[in-house]
Amino acid sequence: MKLKSALLAVLFASSAAVAMAQTPLPEADPLDDRSAKRVERMEKVVRELRAIVFQGRDTGKPVVVQPAETDAQIAALNDRVTDLEQTLTKLNGQNETVTFELTKANRAAAEQKARADALEQRLAAIEKTLADLQAAAAAQAAAPAAGAAIAPPPPPPADPAVAFKQARQIMLDGDYANAEQAFATYVANYPDSAKTPEARYWLGETLFVREAYTDAAAAYIGAIRGWPQTAWAPDATLKLARSMVALKKSAEACRTLDELAKRYPKASAQVTSRAASTRVAAKCS
Repeated sequence: MKLKSALLAVLFASSAAVAMAQTPLPEADPLDDRSAKRVERMEKVVRELRAIVFQGRDTGKPVVVQPAETDAQIAALNDRVTDLEQTLTKLNGQNETVTFELTKANRAAAEQKARADALEQRLAAIEKTLADLQAAAAAQAAAPAAGAAIAPPPPPPADPAVAFKQARQIMLDGDYANAEQAFATYVANYPDSAKTPEARYWLGETLFVREAYTDAAAAYIGAIRGWPQTAWAPDATLKLARSMVALKKSAEACRTLDELAKRYPKASAQVTSRAASTRVAAKCS
C-alpha cells in the first residue's frame, strides 16, 4: 500500500507538472527545445508509472522497479567481446608461429637424418672397397713367385719397442724393402701393441713410395681403422685417398677425402693443400 500510495503521489505530481508545462506561457518567454524535451520525458515517466500501478492492481503481485542498466550492460558485453576477439587474434598468430617453427624443426630433422644415412652408406662403401683391397693383398702375399725361395724372416727382438725403433731406422736409411719386411714382421708379431697402428702406417709408406698402391692402401686402412687422433693419422688418410686415385677408384678417393675433412678438421696446412690437389685429381664434386 505504501508503494502504491507513493506511486500515486508521483503520478499526481507529474500530472500537475505536465498541466503546468502545458499552460500557455507569455509570448515574451517561448518554450525552447530543452523545455519541450523535458516535458516529453516527464510524460514518458507518467505513462510508465501508470502502467506499473495498473499492473500491480490487476495482478495483485508486488511491483519491482529496477534501474535501467541495459545500455551499460550491453556496452560492457561489447567491450568483453572486443577483448576476446583481440585475444583470439593474438592466440591465432602465436599458433601460426609455433606451427611454422615446428614445421621447420621437422624439416631440419629429416635433412639431418638424410645426411646421416648418406654418410653411413658412404662409409659402408669405403669399408667394402677396403675389404676387397685387403683380400687382394692377402691373396697376393699368399701366392709366392714361381721358383722363388722364401727366406724366413729374421727373429724379431724380444722387446717391441726395440723392434719398432729398428724398423723405423731402416726406413730412415732409405732401405724401403727391408723396412717393409721389418714393419710387416712387427705387425705380425705384436698385433696388440700400442704401436701397431703406427707400424701399419709406416708399412704403408714403404709400399706407397715403391708404387705398390694396393698393398699400401691395405696398410693405411689398418692404420686408420677407428680414426685415431694421432699426428700421423691425417697423412695416412690422405695417402689412402692418393692410393685410390692411383688405382683409378675416384669415388672411393673422394669419400676418403670427405672423411679426412670431417675427422681431422685441424690437419696441417700441408695435408690440407695436398688433399685439395688430390680432390682435383680425383675429379671430386
